[in-house]
Amino acid sequence: MTPKEVLEFAKKNDARQLDLRFTDLPGVQQHVTYPITQLEESSFEEGFGFDGSSIRGWQAINESDMLLLPDPATAFIDPFFETKTLVMVCDAIDPITKQHYDRDPRWIARKAEMYLKNSGLADTAFFGAEAEFFIFDNVTFDQTANSGFYAVDAEEGRWNSSKRENNLGYRPRYKEGYFPVPPTDHHQDLRAEMVETMIKCGLNIECHHHEVATGGQAEIDQRFDTLVKSADNMMLYKYVIRNTAYQYGKTVTFMPKPLFGDNGSGMHTHQSLWRDKKPLFAGDLYAGLSQMALWYIGGLLKHARGLAALIAPTTNSYKRLVPGYEAPVNLAYSRRNRSAACRIPMYSASPKAKRVEFRPPDPSCNCYMAFAAMLMAGLDGVINKIDPGEPLDKDIYDLTPEEMKAVPSMPASLEEALSSLEDDHAFLLKGDVFSEELLETYIGYKRKNEADAVRLRPHPYEFALYYDI
Repeated sequence: MTPKEVLEFAKKNDARQLDLRFTDLPGVQQHVTYPITQLEESSFEEGFGFDGSSIRGWQAINESDMLLLPDPATAFIDPFFETKTLVMVCDAIDPITKQHYDRDPRWIARKAEMYLKNSGLADTAFFGAEAEFFIFDNVTFDQTANSGFYAVDAEEGRWNSSKRENNLGYRPRYKEGYFPVPPTDHHQDLRAEMVETMIKCGLNIECHHHEVATGGQAEIDQRFDTLVKSADNMMLYKYVIRNTAYQYGKTVTFMPKPLFGDNGSGMHTHQSLWRDKKPLFAGDLYAGLSQMALWYIGGLLKHARGLAALIAPTTNSYKRLVPGYEAPVNLAYSRRNRSAACRIPMYSASPKAKRVEFRPPDPSCNCYMAFAAMLMAGLDGVINKIDPGEPLDKDIYDLTPEEMKAVPSMPASLEEALSSLEDDHAFLLKGDVFSEELLETYIGYKRKNEADAVRLRPHPYEFALYYDI
């Protein structure tokens, strides 16, 4: 929609409020709400003021004034608010220079798209992300100087099989939650309502299903779209899922590994490059790929350890990225092996369906920055013709220790991932897509507020291990 069409859309739908949304550095969406009378055609050029110093990882207190510029193409009516509310995603603008703010994740994603077009290699990057999540009934957690605990519960959780009362059975066994029909799948109706609400908000949904883990693990697949649009869609996807579950008295988490001993949640990200509406990843090489696609894979694999800090950016991410549980820790590519970091889906022979699935990302990431970083890594592979090596088509668990040593792996901790990003980030700086200042801010924030914060606190299991040492 154009700005004029947005105003007409708001009037037609009797919108009474305007909700403006943007995303902070760690990847959590923020919002501010105005009476709809504050929205005029000029608002799309003049913006709305807000305090940038109160946003995590953003402005200093002495440079706090910023503007939010609504993007008319993102307008929709919120499906959850009682008062009819028009919603738009915004870009952050400096009120003095009128330039885009360098720490706005959406601007980073937009710059990545511009860099791709300016490279002449392609004009469009399509991204399709499969974000998994858990549906719980109750969650409690706290950390004090002398105590620390968490507890999650789900009626569907396998651990509830021994309940004496109101127990009707039908719970998926650990690692056996993939595709059972109801009543073992407890959340068919809830996921269906999530999908119906997403469709009303403009998302293009392909399918939904129960995932491998117990405890209500689920996946709802969106159709691929351009990079920035896919990132916008992922923020809306999370919003709808959380709020629909909340209305049902449930709680959803996108934490990668909330349950010990069962599968974690990933965000497998399908990627392809196109030019003049023609796919560039289809060819007659391995798994029906083009040379460009193989070089793109080479870039992803070469920079995967540095990418880790952006695509698997939490301490909890590295509870998922361990051998086993189908975790894609091995920096190799394969047409079928799901433990390889890059998989080439073989469901369709159509050139338009030919793509690369990068499996290490998880849904705790800031999708704007993660998608941009993956594109930059892949393009570095194409520009520098990086050979991805031989494919890994063997069952990874059948490899000898010597063979395993030859396969590099993802970092084992957030601290290791942050150090890898410090050592390998030159590819992100091309085209001014990322900046040194932004990456320093991001690494410093993650190290102080997450990696060090977890490292400094006693773990409950340490008492079981060491109390009587």
